[in-house]
Amino acid sequence: MLGYGVIRGGSLCRVLAPQRRCLASVSSTSPVNPNSVGPFQVFDRHVKQMQKDRAAARDGGERSRTVDYVRSEIADALAERMQDIKRKFSSVLDLGSGPGHFSKLLDTETAGKVVMLESSKKLLNRDPDDEFEVPVERIHADEENLLQIIPPNSQEAIVSCLSLHWVNDLPGILVQIKEALKPDGVFLGALFGGDTLFELRTSLQLAEVEREGGISPHISPMTDSRDMSNLLGRAGFTLLTVDVDEIKVAYPSMWELLEDLQDMGESNAVVGRRHFIHRDTLVAASAIYKEMHGHEDGSVPATFQVIYVIGWKPAPNQPKPLERGSGETNLKDVLEH
Repeated sequence: MLGYGVIRGGSLCRVLAPQRRCLASVSSTSPVNPNSVGPFQVFDRHVKQMQKDRAAARDGGERSRTVDYVRSEIADALAERMQDIKRKFSSVLDLGSGPGHFSKLLDTETAGKVVMLESSKKLLNRDPDDEFEVPVERIHADEENLLQIIPPNSQEAIVSCLSLHWVNDLPGILVQIKEALKPDGVFLGALFGGDTLFELRTSLQLAEVEREGGISPHISPMTDSRDMSNLLGRAGFTLLTVDVDEIKVAYPSMWELLEDLQDMGESNAVVGRRHFIHRDTLVAASAIYKEMHGHEDGSVPATFQVIYVIGWKPAPNQPKPLERGSGETNLKDVLEH
């Protein structure tokens, strides 16, 4: 999709405009020992589950469906990447599936069935089976404990669409994903990158400094494409691909953005977060947001940076890179001609 607008109530317009930014080079370091990986408590997983449950239950799930626009766009882009893999999988594991934004896009030519694993029971069961083209199995469990639920060497394909940015131990979950895959199994992932919501982050920080004399964490810490390349290599994946997109969404003001983030289940869940922000601080942040980032029509942009990754579990039949210096054609000669 090149872009479209979503009109709500005759007054609210969100414009999605994905822009391909870069293709990251891949690097690899020594692999991680799965027994040496431990949890880092950055996020409160219980709070995140409650946020998702509340979002899925509001207005019988209708409000949650209204704000599916970002996830649906990213799921569509991830599904295109999977279609480039000319293989039919007997089963696909959708890790942190939500209501199944990605799984709904799978057809019978791509997968025999899909297994959706999600920590929020209400979000997992929000949408009925008849909205999926392939048979669906639903597992209510915490994706951080993948190998306690899914046996090692059992999955042909694992997909994660916008759930890894809430995982405490990202290196550890990548190791678990690799261990759960069969040899020559593939992992496809999409997660928010470090530039996501930078407009909101800077506006809140400036408003807090002005009104309260300090700053607090309101936007989650996120990774970048170089980190993901290194982490995938350390986890033991091969044939890596990492690329970055940006989705820019236009909102009437900061208030509609905050409301939609809450209905998406994407509210702040950082350990040690503030549970209350003074209203005058929010009012100041809204004014700063519009002054620094606003459009001429009065709307404000919100940037969602998305990192897409593909990695394969090693197998003897996979293509191997040639040894350094084994090439027979000089690149200089090619460029000169």
